[in-house]
Amino acid sequence: MSEKLEFMIVVDMQNDFVSGSLGSEMARAIVPDVAEAVERFISEDRGRLIFTKDTHEENYLETSEGRHLPVPHCVRGTWGNEIIPELAGYASREGAVIVEKKTFGSVGLPGIIRAAAAEDKGKKSADGTAGESFAFYLLGLCTDICVVSNALLLKANFPEALFRVDSRCCAGVTRKSHEAALETMKMCHIEVV
Repeated sequence: MSEKLEFMIVVDMQNDFVSGSLGSEMARAIVPDVAEAVERFISEDRGRLIFTKDTHEENYLETSEGRHLPVPHCVRGTWGNEIIPELAGYASREGAVIVEKKTFGSVGLPGIIRAAAAEDKGKKSADGTAGESFAFYLLGLCTDICVVSNALLLKANFPEALFRVDSRCCAGVTRKSHEAALETMKMCHIEVV
């Protein structure tokens, strides 16, 4: 895989999803594995590190998502919106990218991938083609909402890329919905390990 431009996408590892308003024991349990995976990716100098952040405004409850999930969370400027302390140092490293998103999938993420590829001279697919030279590793929260949304969004944009989701480094809203999301990703040719 070293010939591929590799991206680790750390999805929504924010205080509100781990120990805040939408936190859970399942989310807290993956933190050590996520930190270890990120550290290994960085220490092996494997590629680009991207963090997504679910980011809402004060009017969250007036939005479609807020009407369906009436629990304020990840509001801009709050503790809950911050990346968890165990990963904050990695997110602030030179070269790491933080992508704020208003909904489950980051519509800007494919453009960020293309821009990073354009910076990496000699790599294919910087022009927005199928992504044959890309490898994506996704982990984070929640498997059944934002991880699956971003995985499928990237798969639609880069259908020939390698995709891998580390199930030990993901947690869902429930165990059942976590497993269902993993199965959905497998059906869409995303490797689940």
